[in-house]
Amino acid sequence: MVQGAIQARTFAAAYYLHGDDDYLKDAAIRDLLDAAIDPSTRDFNCEVRRGDGLEAELLASLLDTPPMLAERRALVVRDVGALDKGALAVMQRYLERPASDLLLLLVSPGGEKPLEALLRGAVPLDFAPLPPERVRRWIAYHGGTVLGVTVTDDAAALLQQAVGSDLQQLAGELDKCASYVQGAGGTAVDATVVAAVVGVRPGETLADLLDAVAARDGARAVALVGPVLETPKLDAVPVVMALATQAMGLAYARARRDGGLPTHALPKALFDYLKQTGGGMTGRPWGEAVSAWTRAAERWSAASCATALARLLEADQALKETRVSSDVQVVETLVLALCAPEGRAPEGRAPTGRVSASGRRGAAGVG
Repeated sequence: MVQGAIQARTFAAAYYLHGDDDYLKDAAIRDLLDAAIDPSTRDFNCEVRRGDGLEAELLASLLDTPPMLAERRALVVRDVGALDKGALAVMQRYLERPASDLLLLLVSPGGEKPLEALLRGAVPLDFAPLPPERVRRWIAYHGGTVLGVTVTDDAAALLQQAVGSDLQQLAGELDKCASYVQGAGGTAVDATVVAAVVGVRPGETLADLLDAVAARDGARAVALVGPVLETPKLDAVPVVMALATQAMGLAYARARRDGGLPTHALPKALFDYLKQTGGGMTGRPWGEAVSAWTRAAERWSAASCATALARLLEADQALKETRVSSDVQVVETLVLALCAPEGRAPEGRAPTGRVSASGRRGAAGVG
């Protein structure tokens, strides 16, 4: 809707921007202002205010002010939910008969429910977080349109695996990658650039750790814990959360298979499950998670899934407790328990206290 208005240069009198993704929201505000307001007179014809402390009389004046030497002016009211009753009443009256020469942008911060009274009078724009599959496409789009570089598919995948789906963080890391290649006279960001700039290597990502655990490959899983936890902006808590989401997905897959669902129907069932539950923290795009869970479902029984969830709860509690053990030791012990052969899961809780004299635990995670 925003891009259509920008391309047509035809704007609604008022937009109400809400939803949880503040980065996309701010980008839409910039795009609308750049397209609608003459840059040569923008200093005179664009005002940004906050709802908190914006009194009714001042708001009425701002809404009635005509543009100066331009076709249109803009008023951005951030944190619009903080308007007091008087100012809110002024805003509602204005929206009943908005001016044709004012672009009004009402903005609610992420996590705040939009005001129904304003939704009725302005064009609503809901900025929900992008699903993981669209994040990867956004990386390529942002690189090409904003930074002037080509981002290869493997680079986009590696960057998303390293940073996650936070667009603000992705934009910052992508900007560093673009500066790196452009400084060397290049125009393409590939996986080697991401590895050099961001500090993550192919084959040592959270997705690789999840795959190793799903395959119950304990040796590979333990070897990956250290490199994964050294990834910038990633610590033990989101790793355990991603492992828990995977365990729930595998438990659901196992239950459906035990209920008679054929393997070929499992991917659709898992996609439906993710949609119904909101997805949780899959640690990768849903399509990749569904493929991995489908491949691994036969390696897990209902009992091993239940044991895995119990071990994950213990690890989560261990990470929240004051302890001597490091995060690496907690996660190593956890993945060994998850990967243990059927009926041979290590006993006891995830490590919370004593460590051997060398500072490391034994292969089974027992000091």
